[in-house]
Amino acid sequence: MIHTENKILTLERILSLRSKWRESEKVVFTNGCFDLLHLGHIDYLEKSRNLGTKLIVALNTDASVRGLKGSERPLVNEYARARVIASLEFVDAVILFGEETPLDLISLLKPDILVKGNDYSVENIVGADIVLANGGCVKTISLVEGYSTTNLVNKIKQLM
Repeated sequence: MIHTENKILTLERILSLRSKWRESEKVVFTNGCFDLLHLGHIDYLEKSRNLGTKLIVALNTDASVRGLKGSERPLVNEYARARVIASLEFVDAVILFGEETPLDLISLLKPDILVKGNDYSVENIVGADIVLANGGCVKTISLVEGYSTTNLVNKIKQLM
């Protein structure tokens, strides 16, 4: 029986998994809000996972999203967003974080590969220095043009 909710992990559980994965897996880490899942998200996460053998997705909490995107966001609450992301076959673990950035998680997990979209430069990716100092690498993924939650929200507002 499949229980995608089991992929939503506490810090203690994800640290334990990371310890087990350290020897035999190439762990990829990425993060984001992932509000209103769309093709751009799917493409990005799938490409991220294909860089390694395990994918950890750090998901901004509702409070964190509001701090980044404004009071009208997120449109979908953190539990629902986490379940949707966890349901993706190529996502191995989801963890929520409430800080402005996932720097603390990156410091603790020390992923083999840190990934963000190509709207970032490697020098501007939070935690890149930590990953590189630990022998890992930092990659950017080409984003699917025209797909963003903000674009979807604006399109919906125009229809109202």
